[in-house]
Amino acid sequence: MRRVLVIGAGPAGLMAAATAARHGACVTLLERNEKPGMKLRITGKGRCNVTNATNALDGLIANVPVNGRFLFGAFSRFMSADTMGLLESLGVPLKVERGNRVFPRSDNAHDVADALVKHAKSCGVKFIQARAVQFTMYNAQFAISVEGGQTFPADAVIVATGGVSYPKTGSTGDGYALAEQAGHTITHLKPSLVPLECHEGFCARLMGLSLRNTALELWDQAISRVIYKDFGELLFTHFGVSGPMALSASAHMRHMEPGRYRLRLDLKPALSPERLDRRILRDFGENTGRSFINALNGLLPKSLVPVVVQLSGIPPGLRVSQVTRGQRQALIALLKRFELTVTGFRPIEEAIVTSGGVCVDEIRPGTMESKLLLGLYFAGEVLDVDAYTGGFNLQIAFSTGYLAGISAATGNS
Repeated sequence: MRRVLVIGAGPAGLMAAATAARHGACVTLLERNEKPGMKLRITGKGRCNVTNATNALDGLIANVPVNGRFLFGAFSRFMSADTMGLLESLGVPLKVERGNRVFPRSDNAHDVADALVKHAKSCGVKFIQARAVQFTMYNAQFAISVEGGQTFPADAVIVATGGVSYPKTGSTGDGYALAEQAGHTITHLKPSLVPLECHEGFCARLMGLSLRNTALELWDQAISRVIYKDFGELLFTHFGVSGPMALSASAHMRHMEPGRYRLRLDLKPALSPERLDRRILRDFGENTGRSFINALNGLLPKSLVPVVVQLSGIPPGLRVSQVTRGQRQALIALLKRFELTVTGFRPIEEAIVTSGGVCVDEIRPGTMESKLLLGLYFAGEVLDVDAYTGGFNLQIAFSTGYLAGISAATGNS
């Protein structure tokens, strides 16, 4: 019976361990945290977007801008439908929301993590709390050393330690150090799916304001075109913006330079400029005699009103009856294209996903095995692959974990 050692009990590691055990291996899973699946338990604001309900292989790959074709083999072996089928068989009912995002019906990420841990244990996986720090080879066998000096022998090792985002969950780059010990190249690490810092000082004044049902366009000034569009929620912070749309937009900013990217928000996407003008005239008519700044509370969130008034250039104390058509048109243009200048990403520790990692040119895509050291496998975020938001990153973890688990258990190269 092959001895397989899995390092890291995140989604990739849990999938790899359970799969290897189901294929006849004796599996030990090393996890540095007391509780497995720490990052998984907080993903999606605690709701856990487990996958994306697309049935098209090309659809999955298209949502992986970094080395998507490398995942052809992993996705082919374990698709979104397989993830959904497994979780529902483990007693986690699922639901599909906007954009084919799949969540547990309970909206509780702990249900997903607990089910995967229970599944691995039921398959015979042995969990040990320990932090792997070094591995050596002797007589074609691995010896994994952990903090404290204990050593674990293995015929195959699967590194599934995640990246360096959210270090409090245990993702501190341990897998990169292990990979480098084997001679692997680690590509440049940077944040992806991360909040954005913006130039405009009014963001701090709007801190805590959540805009819902807002349209967004991401403008790349270097090539003078829109490179991404979205619709949904945006959250203002003291440094800029966060929320689902900001995180999604960040994944499209592949060449970050201060000022290169601008966010263009349509604050009233349901209204054409003509209908918005009629709405403003109606509000003004209901507030005859009031000042301009006091006539916008029905149109905009309270905290946004003084910012919009300032940017519009219309005197705040001007009577609404005195606002000219030209001033109204300028206000409409502002509401339909409210712009923010991106100056940079927040630190990688605040990112949902780490972009960069173990160079995939040194990994066999059909097995997830190292080309440099037989018997060494990689799965999940530790690899140089990352996807857009919408469940695709977790599907990468599940698919690569599944493929690595089978390969390690059977000894396929």
